[in-house]
Amino acid sequence: MTSRPIAVIGASGQVAQALIRLADQSDRPLVARGRPDVDLTDIATVGRFFDEVRPSVIVNAAAHTAVDKAESEPEAAFALNAEGPAKLAVVCNAMSVPLIHLSTDYVFNGLAQSPYRATDEPSPMSVYGASKAAGEMAVAVGCPQHIILRTAWVYGVEGNNFVKTMLRLGAERDELGIVADQRGSPTFADDIASAILSIAQSIISEPNPDRWGIYHYTNAGETTWHEFAQAIFAHARSAGRNTPNTVKPIATADYPTPARRPPYSVLDCGRVDSAFQISRPDWKDALARAMPEILKTF
Repeated sequence: MTSRPIAVIGASGQVAQALIRLADQSDRPLVARGRPDVDLTDIATVGRFFDEVRPSVIVNAAAHTAVDKAESEPEAAFALNAEGPAKLAVVCNAMSVPLIHLSTDYVFNGLAQSPYRATDEPSPMSVYGASKAAGEMAVAVGCPQHIILRTAWVYGVEGNNFVKTMLRLGAERDELGIVADQRGSPTFADDIASAILSIAQSIISEPNPDRWGIYHYTNAGETTWHEFAQAIFAHARSAGRNTPNTVKPIATADYPTPARRPPYSVLDCGRVDSAFQISRPDWKDALARAMPEILKTF
């Protein structure tokens, strides 16, 4: 792999933090920066970052990810999720630097009966989803050398996520109600980071214009939030942690939120498997690897 580093924008996010750790463990050159040093809403900071780092690939992990908050502040969501990536794509294209841009299952409405393919048309049902769909389009138009990587239900060792929320609430409450009518694929941030590093190495060492485009990456298998929570608590109990006595399945209608969630957001990852030969661990196996490290943070 080239000595020119991979550059990551959005250094504080779960995937970015995993990228930093994995790159350090494998001695891969990687530089990650976030706000205020590199701010997608201030393109001058992006230009300075390019000049300083001279990257081989840019990974955009920056995003407005507060799904419910986006409903009341759409301007902020679109500024970071759509307008910022649009500017970044133009800079990447001008500098001839490939762009790996992270996106989400929330670009779909969740009404499908089978896993969403990378070629399926986005149909978001929330401001967050709409802003991410707009960002995808802007990246595709602005930078032909792009990989748009959609993922879903992300949790990691760093940052806030569903796993940590369950551990916190489970230690405090005897009974929890968890949504059981939304299906998706829980995905460990370390596995996404590993996939990104593999993709980055591949597009640098073996450039192939046929591989630019949209891909899906999640851990294999699917489940509900309720089943996911039960798996989390099983690991927590094995580690001697307090967990609730009752974990009730509830309907989405029983837990209203400002933003609508797709009831079904399983992603078909066949394209990334075939194009980059990336293995995707089952979500249960990934959780088993993640839990000891996550529990260390509590």
